[in-house]
Amino acid sequence: MNGINHIQDEIIEEFSMLEGDLDMSVEYLIEMGKKLPHLDESLKVEDNIVKGCQSKVWLVADFKDHKVHFVADSNTMITKGLVSMLMRVFSGQPASDILNCDLYFIEKIGMNRFIGTQRSNGFAAMIKQMRLYALAFLSKEKAENKETS
Repeated sequence: MNGINHIQDEIIEEFSMLEGDLDMSVEYLIEMGKKLPHLDESLKVEDNIVKGCQSKVWLVADFKDHKVHFVADSNTMITKGLVSMLMRVFSGQPASDILNCDLYFIEKIGMNRFIGTQRSNGFAAMIKQMRLYALAFLSKEKAENKETS
């Protein structure tokens, strides 16, 4: 859990430098979105779309070395920033940590003030989808461990 909390603390620190300025916060979110690695067009399919987002969000997960890795993209810049922030927190973390962590950074940076209700719902859908992937990988890993023991 240390890794996730450490990353959340970094995000809180970065946003605290903006001193609650809404325009600067949105601008920073857009900047984060611009840094998101390009998602291969072949992955932008219906099966990878996060349900419950107003914007299109494609999310793909992979499980390597007991850690969940995410790649994602969106058709809007702010949403791209939101998904990039979640990827920063969750990607490369153990599935159990993703499932059990408290995402306190959302409240601490006052995100609901600058993303609105629709995007908040979409953000919650992204978190839910990432946790579902983590749960699936964890279940699969436990089943495989039973087979080998």
